[in-house]
Amino acid sequence: MKELIFATNNKHKLQEVRAMLDGLVVVKSLEDAGLSGEIDETSNTLQGNALQKAQWVWERTHADCFADDTGLEVDALGGAPGVYSARYAGEHCSFDDNINKLLAALQGTENRKADFRTVICLIEQGVPRYFEGRVDGTILTERYGTEGFGYDPVFIPDRFAVSFAEMPPDVKNMISHRGMAVKALTAYLKTLV
Repeated sequence: MKELIFATNNKHKLQEVRAMLDGLVVVKSLEDAGLSGEIDETSNTLQGNALQKAQWVWERTHADCFADDTGLEVDALGGAPGVYSARYAGEHCSFDDNINKLLAALQGTENRKADFRTVICLIEQGVPRYFEGRVDGTILTERYGTEGFGYDPVFIPDRFAVSFAEMPPDVKNMISHRGMAVKALTAYLKTLV
């Protein structure tokens, strides 16, 4: 079975993506590949950050690998936090810190429309390919649910009555931005077998 190194130190993301690609490829963590350290994300685009992270792995291993970058884009905040979603409240902040800053920024705002976007960069034999997923929704005024991670407790996808954090993981994985990007990656990987 094909092996891919996933360029992430986020255990939640690793678990989510492994579940989605189970049976198709073996997803190795950075630790499994003997890699450690933080990978810079200095691009001002999701695609650029995904490429930067995947290239970091490729340069050290010359093994097929992939990386993703995800951003929450809030209309009323001009698309922020966007590429800064993971560190919206500052370096080394927690998920709660980010949510607190977001809710404070939207205090009294009626337009709470937002979208989550994920871009995956797959590098095979040195060649990058991109896969994208997007889900539109609304930012809630308070947290709901305990599943998931990041902004999941305050994001409710369109056509649903519950937040990502209230959904069982398998349901979220089917409809989420990362789920859609991984589906596109999966469709591509299936053409190789």
